[in-house]
Amino acid sequence: MASYGLKAIDVTIKRESDLPAADPNTPIPLKYEERSTTGASVPDNGLSLLLERTGVVHEDQKHPTRSGMIPGSWQHRLKMQLFLKAAKAYYVLSDAASTLLKYGRALRYVKLSLQCYDAYCSVSGALHAHVLHFHSQCLSLCGDIQLMLAQNANNRAAYMEEYNYQTKEDQEILHSLHRESSCQAFNMATDLALDPEYQLFVSGKCYEAAQELLLCDALKDGAGEQLKQVLKRLGNIRNEMGVFYMNQAAAMQSEKEVKTSVSVAEQEIWKKSFSLFEKGMKDFEAIEDSTNTALLLCNTGRLMRICAQAHSPVFDDLSRDEFSPEEALYHNKAIDYYLRAMKSLTTRGSHPAVWDSVVWELSTTYFTLATLLQDYAPLSRKAQEQIEREVTEAMMKSLKYCDLQTESARQPLYQYRAATIHHRLASMYHSCFRNQVGDEALRKQHRSLAELHYSKAVSLFLSLRDAPCELLRTLLERVAFTEFTMAGQSSNTAKMKSLTAALDVMAETRHAFQLIHKELMEEEMEKEQDEAESGEPTEDSPTNDGAGLNIQEVTKLIGVFEPSFSFLLLQVIKILTTIKRKSSKDEELLKTYKDVYSKLLRGEKGGPMLTRVKFYIELLNQLKAETKNSDV
Repeated sequence: MASYGLKAIDVTIKRESDLPAADPNTPIPLKYEERSTTGASVPDNGLSLLLERTGVVHEDQKHPTRSGMIPGSWQHRLKMQLFLKAAKAYYVLSDAASTLLKYGRALRYVKLSLQCYDAYCSVSGALHAHVLHFHSQCLSLCGDIQLMLAQNANNRAAYMEEYNYQTKEDQEILHSLHRESSCQAFNMATDLALDPEYQLFVSGKCYEAAQELLLCDALKDGAGEQLKQVLKRLGNIRNEMGVFYMNQAAAMQSEKEVKTSVSVAEQEIWKKSFSLFEKGMKDFEAIEDSTNTALLLCNTGRLMRICAQAHSPVFDDLSRDEFSPEEALYHNKAIDYYLRAMKSLTTRGSHPAVWDSVVWELSTTYFTLATLLQDYAPLSRKAQEQIEREVTEAMMKSLKYCDLQTESARQPLYQYRAATIHHRLASMYHSCFRNQVGDEALRKQHRSLAELHYSKAVSLFLSLRDAPCELLRTLLERVAFTEFTMAGQSSNTAKMKSLTAALDVMAETRHAFQLIHKELMEEEMEKEQDEAESGEPTEDSPTNDGAGLNIQEVTKLIGVFEPSFSFLLLQVIKILTTIKRKSSKDEELLKTYKDVYSKLLRGEKGGPMLTRVKFYIELLNQLKAETKNSDV
């Protein structure tokens, strides 16, 4: 073993006063380490410290070493070999411990490896290519371990225990090392810090040092594959650090109750994150890694969206101002980065998971942009018509990237978004139709577009089983649209046509009520089961049940449904009553409408929600059955 060999050599080295042995359990003060209370403060010379022992010396050492060894003596030659062998042995142990996820042990072994390497440099007259290559490998492994420690901060106590443990052989080797070297050159790389930010920084510095070593004249010709691996690690750590600062920026934003301006601290965090993403992209571009380049472009797009959100002013009463130019700027920057990410990937086949993620984020950004433009229209800067055009353009682009065909976990989300887009566009054209005066051709166009998007929204919401409120709201808006159209009609024939169409739409609400009824039944069964198990009554939830049904929203929609249904039935009854010569079909329809109208008026308005919903389903089924028979 190396410890026995080193011990035997040390005994033969004569010196008037040997250096005292270092206590391996006492940490050596880190002269470079200064951290503030606000976060990790890192040394400017961090890279130079890691490269301290890289100078290629071509002259033979002539003066005695620190322990008194004569250069060229057998002790000197053997000790050099043993130091290097011990360094390589500890490297293998560190790599194995890292594979086993024992990161505290791995860091301890790589520290011992670098301490052996440091002592080797102290007694060696020349650092050959294979030694520098090994140094690069050690630094790269150290970077891997520091990254893993940063990502697994919850196990810090266990890692600390592993890190501080030492065997008798380790102590003996350290004793021999300290006879030749202070062994402090790589303390920065091998310190087990308590701060994840600092650990990420150290990991990055290790990779940078490994890269610089591989680019030196002694190695650059034969370091192609290893340099590629180091650049990949360097790109990865810069992405990790960029995400770390991006998450900090998001957290700072969420902690602000009132957002009327962007702080200097937020802007500094953005700059750090953006700079790291940019550097990471260059690393991946250098090795033509298009997939990871796309991932960093995607993360940069997400950072731009965080910047956009920070520029949305929110006041004390939680209201907000118009959609600002800064929000538009950052949303458009995000879109540019997502488009670049798609261009980097070229096709979905190159990496389906990354491609799907980029497409989702792109669709989301267009949708958010359109929604903010619609809900907080910048009317002080733009005309209503221009805003409507921009909303339509952004919504249609979002729809373009809604992948409704590919079967994936996101397919229901895409369906929901597509339905919401059509609903929002229908509402916008509905509003345009109501407010447009004079230009009949434009009104006709708005009416046609509203009907088209309402139809598509209903169709998509019907395909979903968990959006009953959205389906009910869309159908009720469509009914209101038909009612408004009818208001401008004078003849009973035209009105009857509109009323029949509106009642057909109203009959479709039974699908929404059936879904609501199902969820209410499931909630009731869960409640009864809980009461049976606990033996105590369970309190009702006033807002949401376990399935996510919003009771308040259902109550609000029923408040719209009842008067609208009642109004339509009354109007159609009035028109059918005025017809002097009724056909048998008209007589049957009138009888049905009167019966449904009568039941609706007598219905219990304040009864349990489950009872009321079941009552509406029965009325709608009766209405649907009769109108279907009349069509036959």
